[in-house]
Amino acid sequence: MSAHRVRPAVETDAAAICDIYNQGIDDRLATLETERRTPDERRQWLKSRSPRYPVIVAEDAGRVLAWGSLNPFNPREAYRHVADFSIYVERGHRGRGVGRVVLARLIELAREHGYHKMVLSAFPFNAAGMALYERLGFRTVGVFKEQGLLDGRWVDTIVMERLL
Repeated sequence: MSAHRVRPAVETDAAAICDIYNQGIDDRLATLETERRTPDERRQWLKSRSPRYPVIVAEDAGRVLAWGSLNPFNPREAYRHVADFSIYVERGHRGRGVGRVVLARLIELAREHGYHKMVLSAFPFNAAGMALYERLGFRTVGVFKEQGLLDGRWVDTIVMERLL
């Protein structure tokens, strides 16, 4: 794990972030998103982020292996201390500890930005993701039954949280 360097994402990371995100979309393990992204769309997405919602990447030997972000949970003012988050790991590096490094850094960043809680929605069939979240202190809040229609079938999502 120590070989993975985590740093803030920059505009030149957009293509790698896009490739990794598209793998997540294609593999149907981590998102209900179905439309593939483009490097230009990811570049614009990075530019639109405020400092309160950072994007980070983990790299090894200059190659981006994973990315993560803190995201708004809800636009209402009362939820300003709750952050949703995303993590995507390059297909060939899943299960090698890079996701743990990214999530640990996101937890640190959430604390630094004054968040009180982090939340996520995950697929119950993503065993590796579920194990990671639980290892880093997230607990299951509930299950949304048939939350999304993916490839013609209804899929459940698990809602998890961690108080900071």
